[in-house]
Amino acid sequence: MKKKPQDLFRLASEALRRAGAHEGMARAAAQHLVRAEEQGLPTHGMSRVPFYCAMLRNGRADGAARPSMAAEKAGVCLIDNADALPYESAAWAIEEAIQRARRNGIGFAGIRNSAHVGVLGIHLLKVAEAGLVGVAFTNSPAAIPAWGGKKALFGTDPVAFAFPRKGADPVVVDLALTTVTRGKIMVAMQKGEKIPEGWALDRHGKPTTDPKEAIEQGSLFPIGGTKGAMLALAFELVCAALTGAAIGPEADSFFSEQGNKPRIGQAFLAIDPGALAGMEKYFERVETVVRTMLADEGVRLPGSKRFASETQLRQEGIEVADDLLAKIEKLCTT
Repeated sequence: MKKKPQDLFRLASEALRRAGAHEGMARAAAQHLVRAEEQGLPTHGMSRVPFYCAMLRNGRADGAARPSMAAEKAGVCLIDNADALPYESAAWAIEEAIQRARRNGIGFAGIRNSAHVGVLGIHLLKVAEAGLVGVAFTNSPAAIPAWGGKKALFGTDPVAFAFPRKGADPVVVDLALTTVTRGKIMVAMQKGEKIPEGWALDRHGKPTTDPKEAIEQGSLFPIGGTKGAMLALAFELVCAALTGAAIGPEADSFFSEQGNKPRIGQAFLAIDPGALAGMEKYFERVETVVRTMLADEGVRLPGSKRFASETQLRQEGIEVADDLLAKIEKLCTT
């Protein structure tokens, strides 16, 4: 069924409030989930509402929590998310990174005691709008074995970059370090469908097409084999060691109703091009790269599909599965 974005926002925010989230937390999370839907990313959109509600109801997230500043020095700071749904913390971290970059040329804001933070590329749009280059990292519950191992250790550990352009949408690169995101496997599990070979391993380290086995007992294939596993190690350390957050094996799955508070970490950077090559040279170099890319037939600029989807779906409405809508509507009355 097609729904207007504002209707989905009301549904999501009400469901989260009913589950125990305070007003600001519910609104921040709902706003992000709807924007993910607008950008054509349903695995990070309304399908997350039931999971977030379960986390709130079962004590895996604290609906009354408010973020606080844990540490700060010059161009860096650390925000304690205090086990909340972390969208308010992420917005605060982005603003801190922007302000510190304007003063110092670069700003770093970390978050600890966090949880699933949605689409990193969406968070970074504020950085690009400020004329700064944005970089974001998050770790997550264990999904990838260390290279040569069988037991999941590192998370899917997404990374994103946003490069502002002059008079055009930014270049946004946003990817996880696995062949596919856990969200896609979760959707297959919800639909009772098998997953393709090459997506996941079972508990014995063998390829599996069972999404439930992949999510609950198995692990995922890293992109690029050894290189992907090494990047996962590096990103795990950025998110956990620099912030004091939990590592992948210490955080229970986001898709489990029961479990611990994940307490993972995020890191956001903002870089001022004006403090380096200068804004005019920066924009000229970016456009040279973009122009050269697009001169090759068949090339699509990263992020362009999301922006086109956003424009279209805001006008036409967003298609959401009837059973998912029914589940969320029920959560609004519970």
